[in-house]
Amino acid sequence: MSIDLETAAKVAKLARIAVPQDALPALANEFNTILGFIEQLNEVDVEGVEPMTSVTPMRLKRREDVVSDGNQQAAVLSNAPDAREGFFAVPKVVE
Repeated sequence: MSIDLETAAKVAKLARIAVPQDALPALANEFNTILGFIEQLNEVDVEGVEPMTSVTPMRLKRREDVVSDGNQQAAVLSNAPDAREGFFAVPKVVE
């Protein structure tokens, strides 16, 4: 896969980055270099390798999965600029 100037300009626009027209060739070249590194990962043999959650062997802490309301309604609503009857109050935006 190769990134051309038009695609580099589109990516810059989507990322909300102002890139001058004369800097687009360098940006496209950088994108192509990054994609080249990613393509090298396809050459790595990962057959039989277990997925890891960490580089050190460890088990994640587990807790019982229980549905609860958290019992923190008052604490959560204390952050609201306007709360009524146990809910966040928001201004009407649709007529």
